[in-house]
Amino acid sequence: MGKRIFCAALSICLLFPLTACKGRNPLPKESLPVKETIALTVWGAEEDEALLEQIFASFQAHYAGQADFQITYQPQSESNCKDVLLGGLEDGADVFAFADDQVAALAAAGGLDPIPDGAAIRGSVLPAAVEAASVGNTLYAYPLTADNGYFLYYNKAYFTSEDVQSLERMLEVAAQAGKLVSMDWSSAWYVYAFFGNTGLEVGLNEDGLTNYCTWNNADGPIRGVDVAQAMLEIAASPAFSNRPDGEFLTGVQDGTVIAGISGVWNAVAVQEVWGGNMGAAKLPAYTCAGRQVQMASFSGCKLIGVNAYSQHPDWAARLAEWITSEENQRLRFEVRGQGPANINAANSPEVQSSPAIAALLEQSNYSQLQRVGGKFWDPVTEFATSMAQGNPSGASLQTQLDRMVEGVIER
Repeated sequence: MGKRIFCAALSICLLFPLTACKGRNPLPKESLPVKETIALTVWGAEEDEALLEQIFASFQAHYAGQADFQITYQPQSESNCKDVLLGGLEDGADVFAFADDQVAALAAAGGLDPIPDGAAIRGSVLPAAVEAASVGNTLYAYPLTADNGYFLYYNKAYFTSEDVQSLERMLEVAAQAGKLVSMDWSSAWYVYAFFGNTGLEVGLNEDGLTNYCTWNNADGPIRGVDVAQAMLEIAASPAFSNRPDGEFLTGVQDGTVIAGISGVWNAVAVQEVWGGNMGAAKLPAYTCAGRQVQMASFSGCKLIGVNAYSQHPDWAARLAEWITSEENQRLRFEVRGQGPANINAANSPEVQSSPAIAALLEQSNYSQLQRVGGKFWDPVTEFATSMAQGNPSGASLQTQLDRMVEGVIER
């Protein structure tokens, strides 16, 4: 795992007035105040390294003279931070970024302590971010972003605003142009889009660990097999491309992909390629059981946690507060295009005028806070992969849906 260490070494002249350094004899070495060395390890997204370097530098400058800091950055995926951390809390990072759906498990395992100044944070961040960072009424983490969702990017050189209301119309336009519309069906996170507004349900049981799921229902206005059949028809289009998020961006850059479903983390990169032709909108509707169904989405926040086993909990908390401060959330938006959780930063004209943030806000009307247990992911990915490949096994759709749901609700 790559790492970069940032150290702040301060001269004695920073500790005393300049005249003391010039006009007085230096103090004996044994009389100099001894500053504690504070070693902190921070886990964050690989794409955030340059931004975090800047934030670490400003933190060290702000607290210059109070301690010698050794801050070690290590890239760590926010999506599986919980699993890595719980593999050894005492050896884990002092400060770490993670997706909000992990907060309950981390708190239950003793990896997070309640935030001591929770009231102040509650008053400065968006209510949805407070909910995402809390277990019950107790705040356990520092909200960083309020944009952990997805929406539609499209190239306005090919699509009109009317075209992007229908996924089938988008595939038709893209096929005529010999181009692609992409979505990641290898991620159950995105696959929720097809089931979320159908009346079929998934979520956490009261135990906070296991799931309930009705995606295989054989009755009702929209049945599980109706969704599966719709997915097969989408996958059959020559313009549809099932590809992970990184390959979506590669397709944008090489000109093969002219629309795709992704999040704000790609806004800057897409803008660099499409320029004024970059469009962003809520997800389109798709045809299912003879009707148009608005595609749904999971929503959520990125959070910063402080390891309950940190050897320097006070300084770790200060660094977490610094990373999630209003100023640094504004900086994060400028550098990475990510939507702030801080109320003042989120309401700034710059953020409000962002096409990606506007699309995310529009999609929020059709989104649900991501709250599913760990058994959700693999069975849904297996099912969706089969649909993306055109059901190569030939197994009945109901059988595959039943197997998927059995895995999702497994205890």
